[in-house]
Amino acid sequence: MLDRLLGVLKARFGSAPALTEAPKNVEVLADMADRRVMRRYTDKPVDPALLDTLCAVALSAPSKSDLQQADIVIVSGKAEREKIEALLPDNPWVKAAPALLVFCGNNRRHRLLFEWRGQPFVNDYLDPFFNAAVDAGIVLATFVAAADRAGLGTCPISAIRNHAQQVSEILGLPDHVFPVAGLGVGWPSFAGVMTPRLGLDVSIHHGRYDETGLKDKIAAYDRRRESAQPYKTQRYTDRFGTSPDYGWSEDKARQYSVPERADFGAFVRRKGFRLD
Repeated sequence: MLDRLLGVLKARFGSAPALTEAPKNVEVLADMADRRVMRRYTDKPVDPALLDTLCAVALSAPSKSDLQQADIVIVSGKAEREKIEALLPDNPWVKAAPALLVFCGNNRRHRLLFEWRGQPFVNDYLDPFFNAAVDAGIVLATFVAAADRAGLGTCPISAIRNHAQQVSEILGLPDHVFPVAGLGVGWPSFAGVMTPRLGLDVSIHHGRYDETGLKDKIAAYDRRRESAQPYKTQRYTDRFGTSPDYGWSEDKARQYSVPERADFGAFVRRKGFRLD
């Protein structure tokens, strides 16, 4: 099983750590490293009790200072589901998923503890928003890992934040509660495709942060990804033309060459957060 883990890591990153002894539960680590985003599902519904169970497992994840600032909305109502789908016509996998969840940051409960005691909330600045967002991200990642172990496929949907105000209204989110990401969930209809990641020498640092040779390393990643999973289309060819060497770095530069979620800060402030 150690050989499988190292093989999966090499396929994902282009290299693998120099591990010589299989760690405990090596097969679980190999499965986790081999996970794939799933956007195609069978028609089989997901048992609501299983969803609740996976939510409970996810909410068992670490939480900043035990504040427990993450909530999960299972979008089970037909009307709410259709409204969210209508906001995301360019994301067909939202409609394809048998189940849709929205993971939220929740700083409201913490503030209510002060209100109920007649005390001022003195930490009213950026950090409460950041803590709640990170808590929600940790819970989302834990749900994904738990769903994988249960045989389900998942696809995170950050485009929820493109319409944060509308999603907030649809789901009835009060002040200091905000959507972080959606998640499509269902039984996979195929094995999925592994997405290569940046090399480990780009993302893992020992002792101090180090960008030595970063441009060359990203260029090498572009070539590795092109050989394993080339992009089928190029973005914004009307503005940038067609590139003969269209890799990850070119795609991401083009993707974020247009403003996106420029109103998210204003939304967060309307939710009652100060971002000082």
